[in-house]
Amino acid sequence: MNPRFHTLKIKDIRRETNDAVSFSIEIPSELKADFHYKPGQHLTFKRILNDVDVRRSYSICSAEYENELRVAVKKIPNGKFSSFVNDQLAVGDEIEVMNPMGNFTTEINANTTKNFVFFAGGSGITPIMALTKTILHTAKNSTVSLIYGNRGFSHIIFREEIDALKNMYMDRLSVMHIFSDEKIGNELQEGLLNKEKVTELYNAILEGDQVDEVFVCGPQPMIMAVKEVFEEKGMNHHQIHFELFTNPDQEAKEAAQHPTAAQHIGERVTAQVSAIIDGEMMTVELSTDGKSILDAVNDAGGDAPYSCKGGVCSTCKAKVLEGKVFMDKNYALEEDEVEAGYILTCQSHPLTEKVTVSYDEW
Repeated sequence: MNPRFHTLKIKDIRRETNDAVSFSIEIPSELKADFHYKPGQHLTFKRILNDVDVRRSYSICSAEYENELRVAVKKIPNGKFSSFVNDQLAVGDEIEVMNPMGNFTTEINANTTKNFVFFAGGSGITPIMALTKTILHTAKNSTVSLIYGNRGFSHIIFREEIDALKNMYMDRLSVMHIFSDEKIGNELQEGLLNKEKVTELYNAILEGDQVDEVFVCGPQPMIMAVKEVFEEKGMNHHQIHFELFTNPDQEAKEAAQHPTAAQHIGERVTAQVSAIIDGEMMTVELSTDGKSILDAVNDAGGDAPYSCKGGVCSTCKAKVLEGKVFMDKNYALEEDEVEAGYILTCQSHPLTEKVTVSYDEW
């Protein structure tokens, strides 16, 4: 399914914490199939704010059996979209929403018999909630261990819902909260989720247990810590799934301050880059050390999909049909996708004089 925006209405808004809200979206019957999703996937939103086209991706926190499509948004200092959602969005408002996408998921069915371990930091709980609820509801022979890091008790998003799940599935769900700024009298539950703390937690509560899959969502240092610890404990990297949460505004500032990796490679070319979008092809001239393929295409009048422009969300994914490109960053595509020729066009630059990419190869 090619990614495209649909105009939808806000159905419900809930205040989750002082700096986070969740909201559900009304899906017309004719779009139900387009908005079928897997737990862990995300939605991309678009809104004109102060005459600027602002796009952000947020993970779905509901499970499909709940018959609602809900996301949670934590307010980020100076965050354009998150501030709008927390301070101005109202029930009945219309917003542009792209159909669900993302790889932060796994096959879950009635026959799944696995022990899952989830690490979440702050608003990284959102896709973890969808996965947790789906596993507990569907895979009745599977267990979930959730380790959730926050600054303090009042910052826990979905606190009451997590407590309700824990009471409902006492024999299959275990939850441990970790606080970085609050003392609760248990040193194991205090501090940052760095490598030292993750190792300490593994030794205290997971040593000797079978762990089949690990999911981690949150800041990059936490992700790297979890990944390193579980790989050192012998887990295959294919069993470790991660999704990076970033501030897109900060990502853009950092990108502007540092030269791209493409500028450090030896040979530069001036390429004819052709992009196929919804069956139509357009061609732009682009140098290796110039702007990204995504920016070149859209600056020339194209309508290529995008959201974060930080190599995180995969909204701008396309397949290389001809030529070679180089990606500055890739936090979203799996190894097999890259091997199959998929790229993040927001991070891609041409390496050959002719390049053809297709946004229709999903």
